[in-house]
Order: sequence, then C-alpha cells, then structure tokens
Amino acid sequence: MAERIHEILIVTKNADDTPHIAPMGLRQRGKHWLIAPFRPSRTLDNLLRERQASINTIDDVRVYAGCLSGRRDWPTVICEHIDGYRLRDALSHREIDVEHIDDDGVRPQFLCRSLHLANHRPFAGYNRAQSAVLELAILVSRLNRLPMNKIDAEIAYLQIAIDKTAGAEELEAWEWLMQRVQEYRARACA
Repeated sequence: MAERIHEILIVTKNADDTPHIAPMGLRQRGKHWLIAPFRPSRTLDNLLRERQASINTIDDVRVYAGCLSGRRDWPTVICEHIDGYRLRDALSHREIDVEHIDDDGVRPQFLCRSLHLANHRPFAGYNRAQSAVLELAILVSRLNRLPMNKIDAEIAYLQIAIDKTAGAEELEAWEWLMQRVQEYRARACA
C-alpha cells in the first residue's frame, strides 16, 4: 500500500526573521510528521537552522500556485508555541519541531513532533477545480523531472475540471501555473 501524503503549506523562518512559505508533501509516522525537502531549497536550509516550522492547511489554492509562480507574499501571523510564523488564513495549523534528521544527498528527512494544533475554521472540501489546481501545482514542482508528453496529458485531463467547476480564484491560480509550464516549455525548446 502506498504511503499517504498530505499536501500542505510549510512556513519556515528565514535567517532574516521573515517567513518562507512552500508547498510540501507531508507524511505521518505514528505521532510524528516526516518532512523531506529536496536539495537545494530554502525550506531545507531553514529547517536545518531553526529546527521548527508550522504546517498549514488552506482552501485557497492560489497560495499553492503562488508559491510555485513567485507569488509568496501571503499574510502570516506569529505562532503561539514556536518562534515562527503561520498563514493567517489557514484552516488549521500545526506547530512542529525537528526531533531527528536523516541526512541524504538528495532529500534529507526531518522527523518532527507536534507541539501545538489549532483549528481556525471548518474545511468544506475541495471542488474539482481546486483539486485540479493542486495536481497542476505538483506537476509544476516536477517540471524538470517529468517528460513533456506526460505533463501535457495530465494538463489536458485536469483542464476538464477547470472548465466545469472553476471560480475566479481557481482560474487565477491555474493561469499562474500554466504560465510556469509555458515558460518551461519555451526554455526546453530553445
């Protein structure tokens, strides 16, 4: 059976005390949470230095798309139990600290314990367009690791949900991500 991965937004603290927001797949290991950022990444650097972060769930998929398209300026607030930040508009957030690091040349693993969990408002569920944006965000994060024909096939399928169920926020997020795909395609064909 495949391991369950939760798509979340992690907020770490930069060296200059500003928040850094990044989409990430999170795995649960019993009472612990496993974070495995690829090298190189600012999230990795921040976790190594600070050893704390917040894990955020949100229903505005523009935040995921924004982080992958250079739009990282989303409102944050100070955490309650760690020296860090969380997304202001999070549905929920979990404050964690690193207990153990398994170093790896490609993708170190951080085993973290939860210090605090807060629910801020209920989750109504994703519509199909929001799910499509999340899937496209995952594709965009892997553009350099997937063949273009697979990316094109996935986009064609996801476009159906966008055409049928997208509202203004989903359309905006989709546009941001598609711009990244087009930029990648242009560089790959040059």
